[in-house]
Amino acid sequence: MDVKRLILIVKVLKKSIEMPKARVKFKLFYTVLSLLYVPTTFGTTGNPENVSIWGPGLEAHHIIMPARYFFVDVPDYKVQSDNFEVVIQGETALKKPCRIWSNILDRKNGSFIVRYKVYETCSNIKISVKLGNKHVAKSPYVIDQIVYSDDCFCPKKDIPEILKTWHCEAIPPQITKNLKEFQTIDWDIERPKVIKQFNQPTSVSLCHYVIKNNEIYRKCYGKYVGFNMFSDAILLSVARKAKLPDLEFFVNLGDWPLSTKNLKEKYPILSWCGSTDSYDIIMPTYELTESALENMGRVMLDMLSVQGNVENIWDKRESKLFWRGRDSNRHRLELINLSRKYPELINASLTNFFFYRDEEIVYGPKSEHISFFKFFDYKYQLAIDGTVAPYRTPFLLVGGSLVFKPHSKYFEYFYEQLEPHIHYVPVKTDLSDLKEKIIWAKDHDQEAKIIAQNGQNFANNHLLPEHVFCYYFHVLNELGKVIKSEVRVLEDMELVSQKKNVCNCLEDNIKQEL
Repeated sequence: MDVKRLILIVKVLKKSIEMPKARVKFKLFYTVLSLLYVPTTFGTTGNPENVSIWGPGLEAHHIIMPARYFFVDVPDYKVQSDNFEVVIQGETALKKPCRIWSNILDRKNGSFIVRYKVYETCSNIKISVKLGNKHVAKSPYVIDQIVYSDDCFCPKKDIPEILKTWHCEAIPPQITKNLKEFQTIDWDIERPKVIKQFNQPTSVSLCHYVIKNNEIYRKCYGKYVGFNMFSDAILLSVARKAKLPDLEFFVNLGDWPLSTKNLKEKYPILSWCGSTDSYDIIMPTYELTESALENMGRVMLDMLSVQGNVENIWDKRESKLFWRGRDSNRHRLELINLSRKYPELINASLTNFFFYRDEEIVYGPKSEHISFFKFFDYKYQLAIDGTVAPYRTPFLLVGGSLVFKPHSKYFEYFYEQLEPHIHYVPVKTDLSDLKEKIIWAKDHDQEAKIIAQNGQNFANNHLLPEHVFCYYFHVLNELGKVIKSEVRVLEDMELVSQKKNVCNCLEDNIKQEL
């Protein structure tokens, strides 16, 4: 019998002595019997060989991220987290234990996500994965090459090589579509035009970037440029990992696309959101980018933590649409009307009034904020526009509920790959068919479940941190192919500094020391 189970039995017996009622004592006694006779290993149906383990965290020497991660799937065993154990160890050049922090996210459906952060240069990392004290799959996994922390400035490979070692997919269709509009870019011609058109301090905020010799320089325009923290952070991060081409570009710090079709010219500006009436080159939103950069860091919400903090069993979720958010779109007010008219189908309310404050008396009162993880107590979610596309869409998809998405002119970088009726249920912009679509989902529960699973699989295959980094590698690589002007640092630009690099990037020397 394992020690954990023995301790649990002692606790239960102690509790039974304190219970005055015989009926309660009997239940506790039955619990003890269950603990004594339920086996701790795989039993008759489980088999360690059926366990699957995969993910970029098993290639930590190639794929450098703030948090490495991998997945463990046990398809034929009802996993109890007490029986699941992961140990990750490594050594420094001085043969001391590496500083590695790991945590396990239990998806409560027979699968786990294991995350770990490496805080210093390590070698001989060993990843042991056990269930019931038995190694599973190909555990232990040994990485006998140098593994850097994410803070190391050691760009040894150019982007094409990085794309291969990271197993990045082909060029995303959104990048190809955007750059069809810009076959060549001569910044000596375009730069003064962009600055003249968009240097509007009270209404537009954007930053002009130059990457030269793998260093980042910028000059920002506008009154509110604080969001450059997101573009700075991702550019510094990719510069630590890859030898970047010399580049020049502008990044829009606002939500609305800037290069709209009502202007006289097209402007190659990088933006977080696109639209059918603009030419902006789309990149992952600042929210999704931050969730990749701060995984296991300061953010609570990321694409992995969502899966480890929600109930992943479909039948335990309530068959109702759940929504909370601001009043940043008139259609959101209509959603409140629908919720009041059909409370058996929709649970929706506003958490803040800003755009329609004078109508709070009609659509209020405001509801309290609720943990995003609690959204997934419900089977149905709504990805409805705010001022632009709803930036929570990736997180809704990965949570495993069925996503209803109204038609919109706004889109994020991955919408080109999403398929209606396969990954989500489309509804009309004005929500006039939302009621009937929810009723359809209730009457076709298994079909709804499959679409929800497809959406979650799409998110896991295209929207996790590794995919976010791949997208940035791709967009910078493709930009480098179309810029024809000489890339140079202008006099009024400032250097965006990396953290002080304390890493020894000479792998051969480290190996000799080891």
